[in-house]
Parts: sequence; C-alpha cells; structure tokens
Amino acid sequence: MMIVCVPVFGQNGSTEKIGIQEFLQNHFDLIKRSSVKTIAPVFEELESGHYRGVEKFLNKWQAKQLWYKKADERLFFVTTANHKTYQLIDIDTGQKAGTATKRELKQIKPNSGVRALIAVALVRFRLISEDIQDRRDSLDVISRTPQQSFLPVLKLALQKETDPALRTRMDRLLRLLAIQFSEIASERIDAINSFHTDLGLDVRSTLNPLLTSKVDVATKVGKNVNIARIIKPNLTVRLNDGSARDWSPFDWIVSKKVELTSENAYNLLAAKGLAPADVPKSEIRQVLESHTVAGKVAGIDVATLDSDSSRASAYALLAAQGKAPPIVSQQEKFQAIENHEFFAVYDEPDMAVTRAAIATLATIDNAVSFYTFIDLALDGISLASIFFLAAIGLAITFGVMRVINMAHGEFIMMGAYSGYVVQQFIANYTLSIVLAIPVAFAVTFLAGVLLERLVVRHLYDRPLETLLATFGVSIALQQLAKNIFGTQARPLTSPDWLDGSLVFNDVIAISWIRVGILGLGLVFLLGLLWVLNHTRFGLETRAVIQNPRMAASMGINPDKIKMLTFGLGSGIAGVAGVAIGLFAKVTSELGSDYIVQSFMTVVIGGVGNIWGTLAGATLIGFLQKLIEYFNPSNTLAAQTYMIIFIIIFIQFRPRGLIALKGRAAQA
Repeated sequence: MMIVCVPVFGQNGSTEKIGIQEFLQNHFDLIKRSSVKTIAPVFEELESGHYRGVEKFLNKWQAKQLWYKKADERLFFVTTANHKTYQLIDIDTGQKAGTATKRELKQIKPNSGVRALIAVALVRFRLISEDIQDRRDSLDVISRTPQQSFLPVLKLALQKETDPALRTRMDRLLRLLAIQFSEIASERIDAINSFHTDLGLDVRSTLNPLLTSKVDVATKVGKNVNIARIIKPNLTVRLNDGSARDWSPFDWIVSKKVELTSENAYNLLAAKGLAPADVPKSEIRQVLESHTVAGKVAGIDVATLDSDSSRASAYALLAAQGKAPPIVSQQEKFQAIENHEFFAVYDEPDMAVTRAAIATLATIDNAVSFYTFIDLALDGISLASIFFLAAIGLAITFGVMRVINMAHGEFIMMGAYSGYVVQQFIANYTLSIVLAIPVAFAVTFLAGVLLERLVVRHLYDRPLETLLATFGVSIALQQLAKNIFGTQARPLTSPDWLDGSLVFNDVIAISWIRVGILGLGLVFLLGLLWVLNHTRFGLETRAVIQNPRMAASMGINPDKIKMLTFGLGSGIAGVAGVAIGLFAKVTSELGSDYIVQSFMTVVIGGVGNIWGTLAGATLIGFLQKLIEYFNPSNTLAAQTYMIIFIIIFIQFRPRGLIALKGRAAQA
C-alpha cells in the first residue's frame, strides 16, 4: 500500500487533523473481524494523514489493548484497574471514560498477519521518532518487508536523520529499495552501480531477481525485447531421406547453456498459437475408442491396434475423414521449429538495468570468490592451530622416546574435563578458563609422569608392546571418565568475550574461540622454542633427541629427561583439551576424535621437530578444509582422502616435511 500524506486544511487555511474515534466506529466490523484480506481499506485511510492519534492507536492495537463494549460496540483503550474491573480510556482524548467489568467488554486480538500490517504502518511514524531504537526497529521492518511505499518515507527520514550509523544504514536501504521499486531508470541504475563493491547477501538477493528470465518464441525477435540469451533447441529429427540433423544448445550472451528439447519447443509454439497443437497419445486412444464400431476403427480390426504405430495409422485414417484433428508429423514439427526463434527474455524489461545488474554481479562474484579463498585459508589456519596444539605434545614424546602413545587422546580428554571441574567451583568464565589452563597442564603432566614411570619405562625399544599397553591405558581412562562424569556431554563454557565471530565482511568471518585457540597455539609455539633453545632442560632434551648415548656420556640422565618430556607432552595435550572443549562436546570420547589427526600431523611434519609439527598441522588443516570445500556434505570422505594422501606422501617422503639431522635421523 502506498503511504500518502494528505493534509486537511481548515477554514483559515491551517493544516488540521480530526479525531480518529468516529472513523474507527464507522469501520468497526472490519476492525473487529480483521484479516489481511479485508483490513487494507482501514490502513489506507489511517495512513492518509487526516487523523490525529494514529500512531498511538496502532501501538495499542498491536499490543492487544483495544477493546469494545458489547452493549454499544464503542471502542476504547483498556487498562486493568483491579482484578474485577477495567479502566476505559477514550481513544480521541486519552482521558478516563469510566470502568467496566470483563463481562461487559470484548478484547480485539489482531492475528499475526494484521500485526505485521500494523508494524509496516508504524514505520512511517517511527522512522522520524526521537527514540533511536524506534528508528532502528523501523529499518528492521523495512529490511524484512520491502515495499514501494517505503521509498518516499525513507527519503524524508534520511534528510532528518542525525545519527551517522543510522544515516549510513538508511542510505543503503534506500538504494536497495530504489533498485526494486523506483520508477526512474537512471535512479535504479545509479543504485545498482553503487553496490559494485558491496558483498552483502541482501544486495545479491536484490540484484539476482533482475536477471530472472523465461523462455519465449517468436517468428522474429523484436528489437526492443530484453533478450537474456538465444536458444537453439536440441533436436535430432529423422528426415524423409533417413538422414539426421543435430543441434547442440548454444548461448552467445552468457556462458551458461540452456537446453530446450524439440518436444518442449514445439509445445511452446502450440501454446503461443504459432503451430497446431500436437495430439497426445491419451487423446489418440480416446478418439479411437469413441469411433469403434463393431470391433473396428476406420475399417481396422481393434485387435490389431496393439502398438503406438498401429494406433497412429488408424487415427490418421480418421483424421483424413475429418473425424479427428490431424497428427502433426515430425517433419512438420521440425519445419515449424526452424521457422521460429527461441530465446530467453528477462523479466525486467529495461535493458540498461539488466546490463548494470550483470556488470555489478560479475564484480561482486569475483570479489566473493577471492574472499572465499581468504576465508578458506583462515579456516585452514584455525584448524591447523587445533591440530598443532593436539599434536605438539605427541611430537615431543615421540621424538625423544620413540614411544607411540595411544593414550595421548585421553590426555586431551582429561584436560577438557579438568576445565569443566574448575568451572564448577568458579562461576566467572573468564577467570575459570585462565585457571583451567595451568590446572589442566598440571593434572595431565602428573598423569603423563605416572604413565611413564609405571608402564612406558619398562617397554622402551619395544614399540609394539608400548602401543598395545598405551592402547589399554586409553580404554581404561575412557571408562574411568564415564564412571566419574557419566556418558552425557559436559559443557565447557567460553567467556562472553569469546562469543560471536570476528567479521571482516559478509564472506570472511572466524569465531573468536578459533582466534583464541590460534593465539594459544602461537604462545605455546614460542614458549616451546624458548624452552628448547634457551634453557638447560631444552638443551638436554635436544641432546637426548639427537643422540641418547652421547647425552648420557656427557652426564645427562636420559631417564629423567624422558620422564619430564613425557610429562611435558602430556601437559600440553591437557591444555589442548581445554581449548578444544570450548567448541567441542566434552565426553569420554573427545580425545579419540583427535588422536588420528595428531599422529598424521607428527608423521607428515617430521618426528621430534616443532617446526615439522607446525608444517604438518598447516598442511593437514589446509588440505582437510580444501577437501571439505569441494565435498561439504561428507566429512568422512574428507578424512578418507586425507589418509590416502598421507599414505602416498610417506612413500615419497618417509621422514616427513622437516626431517631431523644428525644421528637421530638414523635411529
């Protein structure tokens, strides 16, 4: 509906508005039984500008505060005086107009459709309201239900708006409405061109309808027809001489090809009245049945009409006798199609508008493709940081001790549960997460030391037995977690400042949790590099990694280093568990979801090398996201392809991306 403000002039020439009560009473039946189909005249008159108090009335009606007396059907606003009586408010004056019991009154409850119309009507008033929230709400309504009637109202509001953010939003919304509803072609084109760098989904959803088209046919295409593409039907027609002619669909305006079968092409001709209608098989049967006399049709025994060709021959005889419309032969169909031009015509009649839309959408699509690649890269980096945190402890343990620790995933699980337990005692999520990191490190460090002292140290240089033993420990730890915490997932709640996403534009966005994990991964990378390169423990660890026997001969205790290194690797896994638990379900199976990726990261990167682990995590993270991008509906397939890739990779580079140097490389 068009919002038109029509002033009412008094005798002295001043603009006056009259009360709304009388108008409402005259349309009482429409308001009482309001529906979307019947209430439109009431809204059109309310929005005319003749009446005062329209905004207040609409607000009360929307809030279901509009009642009427059953005795005289007089409308009032109603507030509750006490539990037995209601206070009546005069609609025109706003003054108290007595009280009434609930039995004397009837409430008018607009349905959802009418409430939506009320919200649209209120836009006119709220766009120029002094309350900034009212103006924001009005823009929300316009965004959800764009209408041509909003154009002049929005232009007026834009001139009066003082808030810079709202002015920007109004201007953008005004241009979107201009594209859809403006009657001035140049205004539409300027609005379309203004969005050539805008990646908003609302822009694309506004421009795409301008390029919808439908297939049409004519003897000759007119010059003023806004053609989207020329279509040549895909035909294979047998001619009388037995030869065949084939056409492939082609398109000289856009690269997308359109197929139009010969059958559909001829049906379109018939629908347009450019060719006689074809006779369907069902109609042939009906005609034959209606002309069956004594078991024969046109002198042919019905028993012989057991195929389409025989029935067509009998029908042709009836057609020759003028008893049925003739069947159009394939040759005639072919000729009719040849004599006409098939094309897709834009629903938008203005050629300049569609050209502008095509150019703008092409620019936007190029930008979207570029930013999609950037978003994919950010997702890869985010996933790589998770894999790095999960695998770095395993890389250190594997590098120093040559131990395949199948319980590494359970240390991740223990870290996540440690964070959950901390949050049961500390309600502040920020403080609890800050404390959960050292607590998880301490718990899993001690668990790792205990595992190394009780199990692993007795199985050095026996990899198969170590694998089986740690696998048994893994199962035991999972069952222990189930006994303590149950089988239901436990929440590890992130602080409010980690909610939401870091949004660059409508294409690129990364959750703050992933950003936090990336930061945590960088902290651990720098911390481990400092420990290994600038501390005595790091020096001794590197010595044991490169040559355990030589390190022992230099006074280093390899058993102690192995114990501490195993504990360090387990502690880092616990910290990774806290990070992973912020976005994954904390269950007893949490670690098993990451153990495979952790081993893949270590093998790909190179055993015992931090930089190799980082490189392996980056490669696997990027590759997995790339596979998921091309096959988003099947994550299991992505993991399968990853395993195949790793198998092939190991064949060509068995020591990983960054192999150790020195004697350790020969071990």
